[in-house]
Parts: sequence; C-alpha cells; structure tokens
Amino acid sequence: MRPPETPGTDASKAPDAAPTVAPVAPAAASEDGERLAGALRVRRFTPAERWVHRTTALLMGVCVLTAGCLYLPQLAELVGRRELVVRLHEWSGLLLPVPVLAGLVSRAFRADLRLLNRFGPHDKVWLRSALRRDARPESRPAGKFNAGQKTYAAWIAGAVLVMVGTGLLMWFTHLAPLVWRTSATFVHDWLALTIGLVLAGHIGMALARPESRRGLRTGSVSREWAEREHPLWRP
Repeated sequence: MRPPETPGTDASKAPDAAPTVAPVAPAAASEDGERLAGALRVRRFTPAERWVHRTTALLMGVCVLTAGCLYLPQLAELVGRRELVVRLHEWSGLLLPVPVLAGLVSRAFRADLRLLNRFGPHDKVWLRSALRRDARPESRPAGKFNAGQKTYAAWIAGAVLVMVGTGLLMWFTHLAPLVWRTSATFVHDWLALTIGLVLAGHIGMALARPESRRGLRTGSVSREWAEREHPLWRP
C-alpha cells in the first residue's frame, strides 16, 4: 500500500528555482561608470586655455596686491621694501599681455578669441534680460560664451592695454613731457581702481557658479549645465 503523498512533494509542482544572476566584475562596472560619467560631461577648455587664464590671473593678482601696497599707507608700512614692491608691480604689469600672446599658438584658444569677439542677435537678448534682472535660463540665450563674458573680456583687454601704456610713461619718464606723464598717472590710478572693482565682481560671480569654476579647473562641465546655461553651444 502506497503512503499518501505529502502536499508539496511532487517535483512537477515544485516552484521554479530563483534565477541566478552572474556577478559583474568590478573592473567592468568601473569601466561602465567611467563611460557614463564621461557621457555626462563635455569638454569646455583645453589645457592651453586654462594655462592662459591661470597665468593671467596670477599676474593680475600680483599687480593688484602690489598696487595696494603702493597706494595704501597701512599696507606699505606692513610690507615695507617699497623698491621691491615697485619692481614686482612694474614687471607683472609689463608681462600681463604675454600669456595671451603665447596662447595664440593654441588653435582652440584662437577659436575662443573669435567667439569672444563676435556679438550676435542672441547676445542683445541676453544683455536686455540681464538689465531687467531676468535670471531665467530661457531668457538668456548664449553660445559657448554669454554676452556678459564677451563684454568683460573686451573691457579687461582694453583696460590692460591702457594700463601698460600709461605705466610705461610713468616708468620711463624720459619718453614723454611732464604734462603727458601727469595725465598718464591720473588715468593709471583711476583705471586701476576701476579694474579692482570689476575684478571683485568677476570673482564674486565665479564664486557663485561652481560649475563654471570646475570648467576652468578641470576643463570639462556637466552636459546638463551646458544645455541650461549655454543652449546655443554645440561642443
């Protein structure tokens, strides 16, 4: 006599075994993650372009700091060695255009200069929105550089040339008559103050935009940021 079957002992009625998942090799997962991260970022600046920006910023910083030591008595007393400060100020100012001139060797840098020097209809829209304080991304169309960056680049380039020219007249006193040197000193001093204020605004804007800083530090930015802030840019 066969014993009664216990429920669940029939092999044909047993539930299917859970499917096994093959483990993913750590190296493969790492490669996939790197590819995904790379797809989410786009290159914005080459090493040569970043070198130009950093070197120019360093020279400009030396100019501003030494100017402060020359014109503010409190800083002058704190630092001392006025002759050394004067020489640092003169040579850092004279070398300011050099990084840009050296950067012309880079094709990418020349291409960016052409973009900075070209204003289109969308730049007028951007400027009008900025004047109205309309911060919506859709109201500020921009290519690789927005109208604010183009305006700043043009202004600071002109200001540096004026500062170098007036500085040379003050440095080499035999180059021009007294009235020219007096006028050069007046222009140099007031333009230096204006540059200091503009640079403070430039640094403040950079501090408020971490992705922009990351682009200058690493050369790449997130694709989402590029599409939001520079929708007309096609990297």
